[in-house]
Amino acid sequence: MRIYAILVYLFLYIPIGIIALFSFNAGRHAAQFTGFSLQWYGTVLSNPFVIGALKTSVIVALSSAALATLSGTLAAVALQGVRGRMRAFYDALIYMAVMVPGIVIGIATLIALVTVFDVLNPMLSGLFGEGAPRLALGKGSLIAAHGLFTMALVTVIVRARLQGMDRALLEASSDLGAPPMRSFLQITLPQIAPAVLAGFLLSFTFSFDDFIIAFFVAGSETTLPIYVFSSIRRGVTPEINAIGTMVLVASLLTLVSAQVILRRRAR
Repeated sequence: MRIYAILVYLFLYIPIGIIALFSFNAGRHAAQFTGFSLQWYGTVLSNPFVIGALKTSVIVALSSAALATLSGTLAAVALQGVRGRMRAFYDALIYMAVMVPGIVIGIATLIALVTVFDVLNPMLSGLFGEGAPRLALGKGSLIAAHGLFTMALVTVIVRARLQGMDRALLEASSDLGAPPMRSFLQITLPQIAPAVLAGFLLSFTFSFDDFIIAFFVAGSETTLPIYVFSSIRRGVTPEINAIGTMVLVASLLTLVSAQVILRRRAR
């Protein structure tokens, strides 16, 4: 079993290591290492298209993660009071949202947004005239689509934490005269904070890395995964490897920071 585990880890991490190694390649050919160089990192950081795509990805990921965390946490807390068939019905809806393929979510969200825009844009033109704002696909549609999907993930994570929480604490809080909101802020929220943080980080990671849903609803916006996909169609270059390596390092730093925060809260 140890040998099997080692082989599985090698299968998973050797390709990632190769990407990181060839990001320091002095030559342009990605399949032949000709020397050590940091030139491709400088090329990436000086590329305005990469910086623009990165800014878009970060803005969308932070906004959708905040939206999903708020909505998913409130939904998880509300579902604690639902029992019987209604509980099973809502559970089925949540797990269906998690299991639906991304391409289906992307197509459905695109159709829904375009339909809504076709209804609202003439109304806005009638109210404000020719200078009326026009709704279109862009950052807003990306935030809505990612937030809609990742909200189900946050709900599942927070609910798992709520189920392991001691209900006697809430009952004692009520007996002592605390209103529901104060009980939530002082009793429930501190106990589910690790799950809320985990849900936020998972939502941020999904939104930042997503390509399928973003491809359908991005409109004229370009996220980092869309930029990488467009560039890689012309061939893999050390520049693409450098982007992948920087994203990997940023993800690891986020994970380590989250672990440090959770350990300090536990202490």
